[in-house]
Amino acid sequence: MQPPAVGNSWLGLTDQVLPVAAAYEWCVLPTCGAVVLFSGTVRDHSTDGDQRRDGVLALTYEAYDEQMLPAFAAIEHELRRRWPTAGRVAVLHRTGAVALGESSVVVAVSAPHRDEAFAAGRYAIDALKASAPIWKHETWADGSAWGTGGQLP
Repeated sequence: MQPPAVGNSWLGLTDQVLPVAAAYEWCVLPTCGAVVLFSGTVRDHSTDGDQRRDGVLALTYEAYDEQMLPAFAAIEHELRRRWPTAGRVAVLHRTGAVALGESSVVVAVSAPHRDEAFAAGRYAIDALKASAPIWKHETWADGSAWGTGGQLP
C-alpha cells in the first residue's frame, strides 16, 4: 500500500501490514504545522461493556469491500466540511488476520494548527467506528467470536 502520487486524500483497505510511518510522513505539508496520527493496534484483551476477556491471540477483520471506500470518502467529505483547513487525510484499514501489536486501522490528518488536527482526527476514527462496514473475529486460547468494527482496539 503506497500513498497517492497526487491529491490530499489517502483512503484504503488492504490485507497487508498498514504503513503507519508512511501515513504520517505523507501527511506532512509545508502549510500544516500539525499532524495527528491514530493507530489502533490489536491488544491482548477485549472488552464488551463491563465484561473483559483476556488472552486475545489475534483478530481477523472482514469488510464489505465495495462499500468501504465510499464510507471512507463520506467521512473525509464531512471532515473537510467541518475543518476546511485540513491538509491531508489518510484513512486506512486492514482486513484478514492481524496479530497482537499490529495496526488494524490508521487515521492521520494534517492541519495548520493542532486543535483542528486533533478534532479532525478524532472525528475520522469515531465516524469510521460508527459507520464503516467492518466485522472482526476475535480469537482467544479457548474460543472465538464475531463482533462489529464498533469495538476496534
